Amino acid sequence: MDWAERLDKQMRDYLSDVSVLKEEPMAKHTSFRVGGPAKRMAFPEKSEQLVLLLSMARECGARPLIIGNGTNLLAPDGGLDRLVIGTDRLCRLEMGEEPDSIVAGCGVPLARLADFACRQGLAGLEFAHGIPGTVGGGVCMNAGAYGGELKQVAAGVSALFPEEGVRFLSGEELAFGYRRSFLTEHPEAAALHAVFRLTPGDPEEIRETQRSLMARRKASQPLEWPSAGSTFKRPEGYFAGTLIDQCGLKGRTVGGAQVSEKHAGFIINRGGASCADIKELIRQVQAVVGEKTGVRLEPEVKFVE
Repeated sequence: MDWAERLDKQMRDYLSDVSVLKEEPMAKHTSFRVGGPAKRMAFPEKSEQLVLLLSMARECGARPLIIGNGTNLLAPDGGLDRLVIGTDRLCRLEMGEEPDSIVAGCGVPLARLADFACRQGLAGLEFAHGIPGTVGGGVCMNAGAYGGELKQVAAGVSALFPEEGVRFLSGEELAFGYRRSFLTEHPEAAALHAVFRLTPGDPEEIRETQRSLMARRKASQPLEWPSAGSTFKRPEGYFAGTLIDQCGLKGRTVGGAQVSEKHAGFIINRGGASCADIKELIRQVQAVVGEKTGVRLEPEVKFVE
């Protein structure tokens, strides 16, 4: 009996109310729209179910992979011999106990969080309105845009650690950096929910800022094509997109993958791209930019195996 069969039995006995899919294509769950089937994919609706599911996974020998909207992931063409856990149903969203604070489950889209804050007359999350990820991935990677980052407003995160149980990490303990946090250094941990501390503001002014930032995003980014957002991290002292453009790589294509002609910092799926296509194009961009400028581009996209 392999891990999947053992897990199936455990879930029938103890988590029969959690939806589980077999051989579920990852292409349906990643913004790149690529990736072969995950052996099992589960969708807990409560934090307690997620905690129990992860415990079962360890007992059964499964390798869990927790995903939100899959907006920063590149899944392999051959599929994943793993338990993928989708968090989109972990969507608790409410005002917190502290003044001007919001509590959001790990599966809440950042855009929905920003809209909720706006309706409550709370400012500080305007930059997050157009970011396609979720709270869990956002706090892990310290998501940001247009001068804003989650570290500016995240008061803390409740996270599950396999050997310790659930811990609340303050904003200081999260040690946010550029596209990293304490949680990126501890991939075994799972964010359950986050607390955001904001400042009072005028809802219409907040909404107008959101509209303005979204207009800038639409004007400069290839949002009409599947992608994982910015493909590369920003190298110190440079902008990845500018370097790629200066190296004449806009429009370079491998199979169905292309360096966007609208914004060179994006690799897009023009239709029928495979994981192999995207990886090879990333490699080519790194090689050309490295040779011509001496700058090593580091992928912001996470390759999962």
